[in-house]
Amino acid sequence: MIELHYWPTPNGHKITIFLEEAGLPYRIHPIDIGKGAQFDPAFLKIAPNNRIPAIRDLNPADGGAPHSVFESGAILVYLAQKIGRFLPEEMRARSHVMEWLFWQMGGLGPMAGQNHHFNQYAPEKIPYAMERYTKETNRLYGVLDRQLANHAFVAGEYSIADMACYPWIVPHQRQQQNLDDFPHVKRWFEAMAKRPAVMRAYAKGEGLREEGMSEAAKKILFGQTAKRD
Repeated sequence: MIELHYWPTPNGHKITIFLEEAGLPYRIHPIDIGKGAQFDPAFLKIAPNNRIPAIRDLNPADGGAPHSVFESGAILVYLAQKIGRFLPEEMRARSHVMEWLFWQMGGLGPMAGQNHHFNQYAPEKIPYAMERYTKETNRLYGVLDRQLANHAFVAGEYSIADMACYPWIVPHQRQQQNLDDFPHVKRWFEAMAKRPAVMRAYAKGEGLREEGMSEAAKKILFGQTAKRD
């Protein structure tokens, strides 16, 4: 059994996609980040960065006590190693998957996240920031499009790299990106959206989060410092 501490964000969806693809039994513990649930002391014990997702594996492979993992990329690697799927054993293929997983973690996710912030949530419109992150998101879509021109999936075979990237492409319209400009991304995106496990994963988040974001939630999410009142 996997305990998944989750909220329906792109990073949260990565893990439900994996768990649905793998058929692993899991239980969701909703962490309402708009209400500050990520600062609960019990959650911080397994997620010291006060971010979702995080997991507790109640039956780790070593047979020991429950094991917790935070950071979505680390969780995907941990779970893939646990079941021996979606992360190749062969050195070159494994390296290829890890490249694209880290590309998402270090590039696509953070840049698209800043795109969301300055275009959707910032209290004042800053043209330079909006243009900067919209263009960088566009550049990254181009990188992914070129990769997918010669591959059915991001790293060749279906893997955790696809599970990591897909949720960050779902909000492409909010990112001011037109998938018609990236035909290979569009083909892959449509194939991903039709996967039964992906559809089940997104259904898990339905009804948890309200549309829009309150001012109170923005203060919680965007006003954090090292010391929190």
